[in-house]
Amino acid sequence: MKKTFRRILYSGFTLSALLLLTGCVQTKNGQPTGNGWVYNLLVKPMSSIIEYFANNLGWGYGFAIIGVTIIVRLLILPLGLNQAYKASYQQEKMAYLKPVLQPIQDKMKNATTPEAKMAAQQELMQVQKDNGVSMFGGIGCLPLLIQMPFFSALFYAARYTPGIDQATFFGMNLGQRSLVLVGLAGVLYLIQSYLSTIGMPEEQKAQMKSMMIMSPLMIVFMSLSSPAGVTLYWVVGGLFGIIQQLITTFMIKPSLKKRIDREFEENPPVVNTKDIKDVTPKQANVLVQENMKKNLGKNNGRNAGKQNKNK
Repeated sequence: MKKTFRRILYSGFTLSALLLLTGCVQTKNGQPTGNGWVYNLLVKPMSSIIEYFANNLGWGYGFAIIGVTIIVRLLILPLGLNQAYKASYQQEKMAYLKPVLQPIQDKMKNATTPEAKMAAQQELMQVQKDNGVSMFGGIGCLPLLIQMPFFSALFYAARYTPGIDQATFFGMNLGQRSLVLVGLAGVLYLIQSYLSTIGMPEEQKAQMKSMMIMSPLMIVFMSLSSPAGVTLYWVVGGLFGIIQQLITTFMIKPSLKKRIDREFEENPPVVNTKDIKDVTPKQANVLVQENMKKNLGKNNGRNAGKQNKNK
């Protein structure tokens, strides 16, 4: 049953990736050729809506781009929040189980033979499986695959809709690069990256620093080679990214922590590795046992504090 499900999941992923790759907007000499399902189903309608907002409603092309971007981002926001919920659930579970997982990870680190390392890896995988923790952290590809065509369509609609290259927005020519919008986009994506690190352990924050800077730098680099109409779309996308991250950080994660506390209070963490042969050297085992005592002591102190509060 599990094998069948995995095959179906893999086939669905492969098909989705294939559709995405074959449906990307095709261009020739820097202009869309009009071929590809992304162009016909998404780019053309978005371009028509931008033109309708700009010309029929008198919004102008700047506000038209903002309006279409807001509509699309609102439509796909539930997908992003659902993905954030699943990823945060796994992350919070891992954080709760750290006193259980850390000694096994130390055993892997202190292993002196390939057999010992393999045994520790099997033990870690078993404990994760028994406690419902996913090695992939709950990050699925399907929500990303669904969102990507919309992002691609918005990009091309903002860049190639007739009339945008001749329009202005608060004095900025939408057909040329705008350093003001480039800087604004970079700041917004930097804020989003910073918000994603709130509540993380210091060690994890240190590991995330390079990724935290990389995303804004990529947006700035792409914006420098794009017209202001495209950068305006990224600015609105950055605002939505901040909103989504605020919801994740201050609403989703706190509720998940309470849920996980209740789950493990009713069903304590499972550590069942009897069937796995321990071939770790004795000296490494001593270090692992000492670390486990320290970690469990910290965790017990935290739980005791919660119980005192409840009283």
